[in-house]
Amino acid sequence: MSTLTFRIAKLDDLERIVAIYNSTIEGRMVTADLEAVTVEDRTPWFHAHTADNRPLWVMELDNDICGWISLQDFYGRKAYDATAEVSIYLDADFRGHGLGKKAIQFVLDAAPSLSIQTILGFIFAQNEPSMKLFKHFGFEQWAFLPEVAELDGMKRDLVILGKKVSK
Repeated sequence: MSTLTFRIAKLDDLERIVAIYNSTIEGRMVTADLEAVTVEDRTPWFHAHTADNRPLWVMELDNDICGWISLQDFYGRKAYDATAEVSIYLDADFRGHGLGKKAIQFVLDAAPSLSIQTILGFIFAQNEPSMKLFKHFGFEQWAFLPEVAELDGMKRDLVILGKKVSK
């Protein structure tokens, strides 16, 4: 049986992280990027993550990176330090196998040691699998932003889901 592990991402992992991210763009359900990003584009983003507060983890099955999870600043001001936005991306071959649930549980378990009290997810309203995943863990809709994105001429609503993980 395969074992899922989580580890802090290394710069050498960035090419695989970018490939997984780019694989979601065409579907127009997960990200607001309309064109593929490059490793160079994502290098500053990679370096903005820190293991002690805003980690970027890769998920591995049998030493193969199957996905990644990141926590990043919300709104970028000091008063929001205890709040983080979570992003989860899985390789297409690994979607629909329960890895998203394991990823969310991992983040929820890690949050207190990272001084994170609140986790936010920004999800397109039509992304039913992600909405269902987050709601499974008790995330609630905290905001609804109608038609704030346009993808290929289609207006898309953004939902912000939130969960308090500690007080």
